[in-house]
Amino acid sequence: MNLSVDFAGVTMKNPVTTASGTFGSGLEYSEFVDLNRLGAVTTKGVANIPWQGNPTPRICETYGGMLNAVGLQNPGIDLFLERDIPFLKQYDTRIIVNVCGKSVQDYIEVVERLAEAEADLLEINISCPNVKAGGLAFGQDPRQVEKITSQIKAAAKQPVIMKLTPNVTDIAEVARAAEAGGADAISLINTLTGMKIDVHRRCFALANKTGGLSGPAVKPVAVRMVYQAAHAVQIPVLGMGGISNAEDALEFIMAGATMVAVGTANFHNPSATVEVIQGLEQFMRENGVSDIRELIGCVK
Repeated sequence: MNLSVDFAGVTMKNPVTTASGTFGSGLEYSEFVDLNRLGAVTTKGVANIPWQGNPTPRICETYGGMLNAVGLQNPGIDLFLERDIPFLKQYDTRIIVNVCGKSVQDYIEVVERLAEAEADLLEINISCPNVKAGGLAFGQDPRQVEKITSQIKAAAKQPVIMKLTPNVTDIAEVARAAEAGGADAISLINTLTGMKIDVHRRCFALANKTGGLSGPAVKPVAVRMVYQAAHAVQIPVLGMGGISNAEDALEFIMAGATMVAVGTANFHNPSATVEVIQGLEQFMRENGVSDIRELIGCVK
């Protein structure tokens, strides 16, 4: 049976990766998960300089998921190149580097630094709702999405995945804008903007007031948006949002996603990614599917 897929010109041994921000760069999880099993590891977002992130508390549980307002805390590109890329190169898995920034120049600086790095693809985060400057504005305006995509493509040596925000009226329009800007692929969804209030303390549960909602609660929205985006563009789609098991992953694949990412599930089940891969293999055996590509977009 064949689980390999071609994603933006890069061959993946299987269609499963990690969602940025939920797996670090694999270092913490390598004690629990055989990274060699994964199609790719998608790193936590990396910026041109270290980011402190938002004040605490910045994570809270919600019904069917969680809210986070971490604010893309990261050590910056210098340490990332020194530590994270060499660590991941020990494993037989593809490397997708998630890039964040507060201005176009921020993104381009990181992309240029990664040009000679041993990374397979770049995922550009223009969608995180926790960044007060830059990301949200770029991701919500199709004209800005097309513009920043073309600017990043001009500087990038690796294929570019644009990560789209779900906090828009028409996801298909934004997907088409990324494609028009030259994106090699798109990924979605990022978190939905949410809020939780602690009624006993009569205050916001998060210091940031709002945060990104992820987990099983967002999956129906994510599947719908992946379906719409996949049918709006010709480039491949990396689908995510509430995937906990193989059946969840199959919904995204059948909706049109070439690859899927496991995110929030990693926090309570470090083996979730490998279990999804095993579940895909079992589904294919039981249903006489010889090639995973038979299932991509099979639901019209």
